Amino acid sequence: MTSIAVRNLVRNRVNGNRAHDPLPRLLAQLLERAGGNVAALRATSRPWASALFQGRRHVIVLALEGADASWRAARFVDGIEEAQWQLNRHFVADIAIDDRRVTEKGVEIELSALTIEDW
Repeated sequence: MTSIAVRNLVRNRVNGNRAHDPLPRLLAQLLERAGGNVAALRATSRPWASALFQGRRHVIVLALEGADASWRAARFVDGIEEAQWQLNRHFVADIAIDDRRVTEKGVEIELSALTIEDW
């Protein structure tokens, strides 16, 4: 499993040998979907494979802050399973909200996603 420094992840797009990891691009799109005043607290990615496919399993924790955090969290979660993601050489096969917690500053959302290599 790889854990990537979130601050550099989106800015650099590729970190070390992760050139084929779609996490940076997925994370950038998730942050955009969440709107302003959002931070990625954690973003991990690990290889995944089945008999026919290979890809990566991702776990991401986002913190939405501000007076409108609950509203933005509800908007973020609504329809996320049907959302379209633009990834190079991968597609999102599954994405789900695993946890949603109210914090002192707003809302934290933990989600998991499975991306599959698109041949």
